[in-house]
Amino acid sequence: MKQKPNLSFWKLWNLSFGFFGVQIAYALQSANISRIFATLGADPHNLSYFWILPPLMGILVQPIVGTLSDKTWTRFGRRIPYLFIGATAAVLVMCLLPNAGSLGLTISAAMMFGLIALMFLDTSINMAMQPFKMLVGDMVNEEQKAKAYSIQSFLCNAGSVAGYLFPFIFTFIGISNVAEKGVVPDSVIWSFYIGAAILILCVIYTTSKVKEWNPKEYAEYNEKSEDSEDSKGSGNWLTLLRKAPSTFWKVGLVQFFCWAAFLYMWNYSTGAIAETVWNTTDPASEDFQEAGNWVGVLFAVQAIGSVIWAALLPQFKNTKVAYAVSLIIGGIGFALVPFIHDAYMQFIPFLLIGCAWAAMLAMPFTFVTNALQGYGHMGAYLGLFNGTICIPQIVAALCGGIVLSLIGSHQSSMMIVAGVLLTIGAVCVAFIQKK
Repeated sequence: MKQKPNLSFWKLWNLSFGFFGVQIAYALQSANISRIFATLGADPHNLSYFWILPPLMGILVQPIVGTLSDKTWTRFGRRIPYLFIGATAAVLVMCLLPNAGSLGLTISAAMMFGLIALMFLDTSINMAMQPFKMLVGDMVNEEQKAKAYSIQSFLCNAGSVAGYLFPFIFTFIGISNVAEKGVVPDSVIWSFYIGAAILILCVIYTTSKVKEWNPKEYAEYNEKSEDSEDSKGSGNWLTLLRKAPSTFWKVGLVQFFCWAAFLYMWNYSTGAIAETVWNTTDPASEDFQEAGNWVGVLFAVQAIGSVIWAALLPQFKNTKVAYAVSLIIGGIGFALVPFIHDAYMQFIPFLLIGCAWAAMLAMPFTFVTNALQGYGHMGAYLGLFNGTICIPQIVAALCGGIVLSLIGSHQSSMMIVAGVLLTIGAVCVAFIQKK
């Protein structure tokens, strides 16, 4: 087997550059879905149900994309065709979703239109996102993998900051942030339009700059080809899960509590900040829409905190300690949100939450990809591992309305619930066996 060559910085950059555009789309979805459906008329106790679709699509799409792309060889590449198709579909849906309230539909019809658009948006985003992780696994040697994933993490956070800030920026330059009842403001609609344009341009750049290996070259550089005789007969998902290393499941346990916590952040932050800082729960009010813009700013602050903390994580000698400490810091940040009534002071808890996010982006894949060395079917395994991201979000979304009722129907209190979940995740880090 030949050693994979070292790649220049710019080749590593090109492998992941399209991720910047994909993450803008994902950030716009994360920061604005609850705001859009609340504006359309959704009850706060039902908001979490709208969040079932994104992880559900992820758990269905990513393993399929991983498995199919393991077996796909075209003149355009192995992973890139899925990337381009997913991005193209995402662009189309991004132009439709924020207009759900502008089509003259009834409230129920507008919500149904929004739900269908959200389903297709998350399907296409997941289809576009997964190939970037696989491209690094396919083409980057072990020595440069940490650097490649660091570049991907930087582009991920940079795209998040841009997507989160778009509604705030567009409002600042004069685009209307209010609209008639049941209609999404122009500031949000134009954010999705610009995000869609950036997404397709970034993906075109990556697809034009990256040339994947052909089957012969891939076999020369990889110890175990997914299409080899050793792999045949063991490619179905149940068999792969049965043979997965214990680290796969133990990291998945940590993931369960972490991603449930962040689902509640994405779901309830707009309502929580509107309650805590602007003292309103009326989605039709100007204050509520202003709070929605500010949530985008706070999510951008979280992404900045994540970048800063990601630079500090390598200073920890023990990766398990780094993982656990990061989650505890994030849990403290969540718990502080309901007690801070100044918009700018909210920067503090969201910077702390960014520490947990940095660890969640880096640590799980570090543990799991190291444990999977020599197992083959890397694309399928990474797609299946995405279930540890999606399943907790589905469970949390199904339980969200019940939990909200139990704690008094204050959306700000859901931030405390998220903090408790992150702390439990930090305790579960102890079960991971680091080899």
